[in-house]
Amino acid sequence: MNDRIDSHQHFWKFDPVRDSWIDDSMKKIQRDFLPDDLLPLLQENQFSGCVAVQASQSEDETNFLVDLASKNDFIKGIVGWVDLRNKNISERLEYFSTHKKIKGFRHVVQGEADDFMFGKDFRNGISALKQFNYTYDILIFHRQLPAALSLVQDFLEQKFVIDHIAKPDIKSGDIDSWKKGIQEIAKYENVSCKISGMVTEANWNSWTAENLKPYLDVIFENFSTDQLMFGSDWPVLNVASDYTEVVKTLEDYILQLSIEDQNKIWFKNASSFYDL
Repeated sequence: MNDRIDSHQHFWKFDPVRDSWIDDSMKKIQRDFLPDDLLPLLQENQFSGCVAVQASQSEDETNFLVDLASKNDFIKGIVGWVDLRNKNISERLEYFSTHKKIKGFRHVVQGEADDFMFGKDFRNGISALKQFNYTYDILIFHRQLPAALSLVQDFLEQKFVIDHIAKPDIKSGDIDSWKKGIQEIAKYENVSCKISGMVTEANWNSWTAENLKPYLDVIFENFSTDQLMFGSDWPVLNVASDYTEVVKTLEDYILQLSIEDQNKIWFKNASSFYDL
């Protein structure tokens, strides 16, 4: 089965100022990560392609990903960055719409105030996405789930995907408030969820598949297999694991599902969500 899609990974030329979030606790990823680094990992794990997601907040970042994708066929789609609060958002989206590999946009909301998604300018930006058939990746901490729920309820025609299962605090084992938020947001058919970024919310040095299981259980109990897709979150995953281990952890967990449902999670859902 060599047609899996990694729905979530990043590329960067490391810049200590711009990428200050990659602090000294993350020394392993304080370097460049480019397509030549990822391709062998994809091939080893039966992936035919990936979706490159923005890691810094500038249009330069979007253009950087467009350039990489133009030179590497296996980058099937891009989730870029644009200032959704810009009064000229429609013009900016029109400009980017000439690049067919751009499938959607993301803002690092986890770094913003908890009421950020209620902002009028931000919501105006979200309302502009539909016209260009763009998706929106929701990157939040679990405490921001109520605001995300409000966004999803107010834009029922917009395609949303939750990154990193909304970053529950796996390290502490705290699950209840996150679980309530997931139960609510999963009811909406316009919301998908990426099974990604879990190992970095766990204890980096000592996590086990057992630690992740209660969180995966919640995801699979609440989202249908039509709403779920695999994402590696490479290279960020390197601080806690490696590519093959992250893939294997999900392979083992979904073994009991039908092949059809497994295929949805490995490639069909990402392919249809992002129109790859």
